[in-house]
Formats: sequence, structure tokens, C-alpha cells
Amino acid sequence: MNVRSQVSMVFHLDKCIGCHTCSIACKNIWTDRKGAEYMWWNNVETKPGTGYPTLWEDQDKYKGGWEKDKDGVKLKLQGKLGALANIFFNPVLPTVDDYYEPWTYRYEDLFNAPEGDDQPTARPISMISGKPMDIEAGPNWDDDLSGSPIYAANDPNFADITEEERQMLFEIERLVFFYLPRICNHCLNAGCVAACPAGAIYKRGEDGIVLVSQDKCRAWRMCISGCPYKKVYFNWSTGKSEKCILCYPRLETGQAPACFHSCVGRIRYLGVLLYDADRIPEVAASPDDQLVEAQRQIILDPNDPEVVAAARKSGVSDAMIEAAQKSPVYKFVKEWQLALPLHAEFRTLPMLFYVPPMLPVMAAEQRSGAYRLATDFFSSLENARVPIRYMARLFSAGNVAEVTAVYKKLIAVRVHRRAVAVGDISEEDAAKALAEGALDAEEADAIYRLTALPTFEDRFVIPPMAREMAIEATTDPFQHKPDAGFGYRQPPQRGW
Repeated sequence: MNVRSQVSMVFHLDKCIGCHTCSIACKNIWTDRKGAEYMWWNNVETKPGTGYPTLWEDQDKYKGGWEKDKDGVKLKLQGKLGALANIFFNPVLPTVDDYYEPWTYRYEDLFNAPEGDDQPTARPISMISGKPMDIEAGPNWDDDLSGSPIYAANDPNFADITEEERQMLFEIERLVFFYLPRICNHCLNAGCVAACPAGAIYKRGEDGIVLVSQDKCRAWRMCISGCPYKKVYFNWSTGKSEKCILCYPRLETGQAPACFHSCVGRIRYLGVLLYDADRIPEVAASPDDQLVEAQRQIILDPNDPEVVAAARKSGVSDAMIEAAQKSPVYKFVKEWQLALPLHAEFRTLPMLFYVPPMLPVMAAEQRSGAYRLATDFFSSLENARVPIRYMARLFSAGNVAEVTAVYKKLIAVRVHRRAVAVGDISEEDAAKALAEGALDAEEADAIYRLTALPTFEDRFVIPPMAREMAIEATTDPFQHKPDAGFGYRQPPQRGW
């Protein structure tokens, strides 16, 4: 058992209001530089929809992530010979049109406009070429409009739903959408790391954060194609690839990342998970319908004495182990099994998890004119306005049973708390919902408290990363060059 620690995350989508505060916080800190104008390390998409960059989920187009073969898994992008053949031309890179051409406005058109009867306007100009342009796309171009046929009809996740379900979803009475915040998943089996010919991308040993060495990057851009989530970007000014660094300077002093800290809906949870690195190849090669459970099993119980001893042997600090024991992420992912990975079928083993959004509450009008809660809707997933197969394609590699189990738990918590707080649901109905969700009242209350009433300390359980100790402990006394972290050497420079 090779125990490693990973700073991991949970996004509770039922609480996301789509305000984009997280995106702006990240943008102001990290990507307001020349060449990074189009980068959104954190972006919020409306689903159903095509996302950013456009159709990033379509790996037939972009060739990201991994696929099964007879020996386990292989990069969907290419093998070593393919990398050599395409090293000066990557045929599956997203283009500017797949993102958007960043723009600003020529404000002197306002300030210097001559007097006249017409209102002067500032023309948009490209931040790349400096020339006038027409604005045709943006990072949230289909925001709140993805329920329309124009955008949502092209969502790759519609592949598994029936034509009838598709048409019903577009009816105005059933129109529904939800928000999906995305950052780098800091995967255990990261496709970007494997695809880089220069060995410039590495995973830090002490916290699992995936970083790009700006010194080693040679602008091959295979990392962009290898990442199925398209969360590696190319800086056209510096000629280097860049990505979300999970605000590791903040983490190293015990602070939450900027996007997490600024979240208005308080949807984000940050904690530590311990996992068995020896099982990564086995888990990544699991059948599609077993990927979620296999990834769940690779996560270890931080309270198990054997796991604690193995973690210490691997160099995991006591502070990190203690944080793992108090981790809200462990509760959502492993203990309650409410949070699921995004597109597990990409086989990168993402360490960012999502609690699926709850189904809209329905009500029925009584003869008196008042509205009452339609309690039968709580226990009827068949009446969901978003097809369960769509959610399964998004969060469980198409395994409907996994998503259904999560929704039964969420419904059980909702019904139980409604019975306690409002009293318009009978004890029998509440008990039935709890039984269907495989929960007891105590677990339902615990889920409710961590979802609706958490303090800052409940949502963010992270120790200082003790980076100075990590460097000292892993320094080669002969070369005086620090490793990337516990158990991970900095990748050697590889040329072609």
C-alpha cells in the first residue's frame, strides 16, 4: 500500500447560483496578463450546453483522456511514435474560435467623438491583433440560454437520452438548467502529465497539485490535447502552457484558494484525501460501469491505523493525516457517497467531485387557491425535468444506478428535514424516504448540517503544506536539487 495525500474538492451544485464570482476572483489574481486574456482557469458553464471551450466533452473531436486497451489504458491522443510524428503540428488542438477571441473596447471613440445627434459607441477591438472585430463568442456565451435548442441541442451528454426526452426537455414548461463550475481536477492519472513530451508537467507529492514547469515547457501543447477537461491553456505571449495551480501559495499558508474563498453560494468544500497510489493502473482500467466505485475504493479510511502507519511511512505529515480525518470531502465522497467525479469515463481519476443538483421542487394548487408541496414528486425520479440518463452521462460514466442512489439520498434528506422543520410530511413518508436512500435520521441531519449550515472551518479543512519541510526532506544531498515532493522526483528533461 503506497499511501499518498491529495488536496481534493467537492462542489455542491444545488447551491451554485451562477454568479461567476469565483471566475472573477481567479481572473484578477492569475490570468489578467498579456497572453492569458482568454484563459479562465475557473469557469462556470450552464448545463445542458456546449461549455467552454465549445464541445470540450467531445473526445472524438479532441482526443483527450485515456481509453482501454489490452494492456490496461493508453492515451486517446497518441502513442510515443504519434507524438514524434505530430510534435510540430498537433491536429486536435482547440482553436481561438473554440474558446473566443478576447476583446476590449476602443474608448477613445467615446472621448473624442465629434458633437452630433447620434450616441457614440466604443468599438470592440481584438486583444490579440488590435484590430476591430465582431464579438461572436465568450467564456459564458450560452449562459442561462442552454435550455434553448440553439445551444443545448449540441450538448454531447444528450447521446444517451431518447428523442422523446430531448423534446420534453426543450418544452417551455419543462425548461431547466443548472450551473457547472470547473477548474483543473488535479487528477491522479492526469492525461496532461502523460502527454507532455518535455516532462514539464508534474504532480506534487505532498498535496497532489498538478503544475507546469515554466522552465521545462517547450510549447509542444500536447498537454492541452491530453487533458479531456481542456483546463491547460497556451499563453501566446510567453510561449508556455499554463493551468490552475489551486492557489498553492495560499494553501501553503493554510488559506483556501481564491475561487473557493470568494464563492457566494458557499458550494465549495476543500479537504484532504488519502489514496493508494499502487492501485491507480487497476482503477483506471476498470469497466465504465465500475469506474465510480473503483475510484471510491482507492480512497483510504484516514482513521484506519494501518492506513495511518502506511501514510507516515510514505512521508505524509501528521498535520495532513489529521486534516484527512476531518475532511468534508471524505464525508461527501466516501462516507456518504454523495459526490461523484465529472466524466469518470475519461479515466484520469479526477479529484474534484460534484454533488448533483437537486430536482426542482414541484407544487400543486389546491381548491382553496393555496399551493401545497407535491410530496410524491420527491420519491419519483421518473418525473424529473432533467433525465437521469443525462446526469449519469455527466457524473457516473453512464451508470444510472450510481446517480439514482445519490438522488435517493438527497431526496431522503430533503423529505426528512421537511418533516422536521415544516411538518407537512408524515413520519411514515419521511421514514420511507430514508429507507429508500439507505440513510438513518442521524446521517440525514449530518448531511443537512454540512450542506446548509457549515462554518468556514467546516468547509475548508486544510493544514499549511509545510513546503519548506517538504523541500528539506526531499533534497538530494549530492545534487542539492529538490524533488517535486514526497515520492515524486521532478521529471527529467526529455528532448526529441
